[in-house]
Amino acid sequence: MLKKVVLAYSGGLDTSVCIPILKEEYGCDEVITVAVDVGQPREDIAEAEEKAKKISDKHYTLDVREEFVGDYIFPLIKANGDYEGYVMGTSIARPLIAKKVVEIAEREGADALAHGCTGKGNDQLRFEAVFRLTDMEVFAPMRDMNLTREWEIEYARDHGIPVSVTTAKPWSVDENIWSRSIEGGKLEDPGYVPPEDIYKWTVFPEKAPDAQVMEIGFDNGVPVSIGDEILDGVELIERLNRIAGSHGVGRTDMIEDRVLGLKARENYEHPAATVLLTAHRDLEKLVLTRAELKFKAIVDAQWSELAYYGLVDEPLFADLNAFIDKTQERVTGKVTVKLYKGSLTILGRTSPYALYSGDLVSFDSTSIDQKDAEGFAKYHGFQARLYKKFVDKK
Repeated sequence: MLKKVVLAYSGGLDTSVCIPILKEEYGCDEVITVAVDVGQPREDIAEAEEKAKKISDKHYTLDVREEFVGDYIFPLIKANGDYEGYVMGTSIARPLIAKKVVEIAEREGADALAHGCTGKGNDQLRFEAVFRLTDMEVFAPMRDMNLTREWEIEYARDHGIPVSVTTAKPWSVDENIWSRSIEGGKLEDPGYVPPEDIYKWTVFPEKAPDAQVMEIGFDNGVPVSIGDEILDGVELIERLNRIAGSHGVGRTDMIEDRVLGLKARENYEHPAATVLLTAHRDLEKLVLTRAELKFKAIVDAQWSELAYYGLVDEPLFADLNAFIDKTQERVTGKVTVKLYKGSLTILGRTSPYALYSGDLVSFDSTSIDQKDAEGFAKYHGFQARLYKKFVDKK
């Protein structure tokens, strides 16, 4: 039986060597590649398309940047998406990429789906959580054959597949409009100090210019403006990446707990995400009640874990989004931030829904009779006082 397989294709080392491997080792007669544009550099998309047309049987390039921002990043901002301090970029993009690959596979009448993920990382789970919703076979050559990057580099050379990585700099880079991750090689060592040239979005903080102050506007939890200029989601994020990155804002070097339980050293760049998530959290503190903030922190943590795992089709994920969306109906306003040599500082915030009264909180106001608080104070800590009496009697 002829096998037609659709491969999630990035143009990198792993997915490029997958093409001949799928034919040689899996008996596939036709390999169709799908590159999903979620905000990678234009040159990377063009290079992947050019390479795929040479080494695959058929290729698709899909531009889903607007869908990625509207349906994935904006909900992430509303949920203050954060996993162990990791600004989720790679993880939130994988389900969308997988869904687009499935759509092409169904259109092409394919027998199987494939990805280039290893058996040690998280991406295999994120892709397959979507792939296995279908009845198609799933192939994972890197995992199935227990391949190393050194073997892949040699294999690529033997098969005339051009690759940019080398054994000296075997960095694995994943980039989309929201974040850029760099891993592999010496970077896997938690004690290794990474060279400055691994960073492309953020300047070395000490070399950043003088401070810049800007105002970020939100409407129903979604960022809509920089200063007085209203921008669509894609343009707003791209511009903030450039601005905040020029100030060295948005670097993360961390030890991350993968889904499988393995600890891994990861390096990330996410300038716009750093600004927007920090500003959004701050605005929520102005407009949500103490009870809402306390409960939402629990919801946000559960949302982030499901998103990190790639389980966006889990019914609970939709339930959490329903609660989060309700809270965001009042998260409208503006936040003033300062960017300075790698740091981000909140300077101020305003909202028509602010649960704040300058008159009531002021020490110079008599709108509230302070004497009224005495009754509250008498009962505050009441049980602790009773307990202390018992202890003192012993």
